[in-house]
Amino acid sequence: QVQFVERGGGLVQAGGSLRLSCAVSGRAFSNYAMAWYRQAPGKQRELVASITLVSITNYADSVKGRFTISRDNAKNTVYLQMNSLKPEDTAVYYCNGVPGWQYDWGQGTQVTVSS
Repeated sequence: QVQFVERGGGLVQAGGSLRLSCAVSGRAFSNYAMAWYRQAPGKQRELVASITLVSITNYADSVKGRFTISRDNAKNTVYLQMNSLKPEDTAVYYCNGVPGWQYDWGQGTQVTVSS
């Protein structure tokens, strides 16, 4: 059974930074592409960033240039560095496999950006 434990969220002022981490257990982490998602109140969950087995990355237009996804296969962990945060980044952030390769969702971590 695959489990995701997201950490690192919090309350930050606009323009600030946060670094999220996601520990993955229960599978061969290094064999799978990973992604970060977010869900704002009243909105559907959306894909924020993804990273392949060889660390090729892709980002939603709304976060391009501000967020950086990375992975540490030795630690079974994926990260999301978030800079220049905006109030519209406020959401619960989740990690999981890329679309089509997803497992049960973890609890996520709340990110709140104040203006």
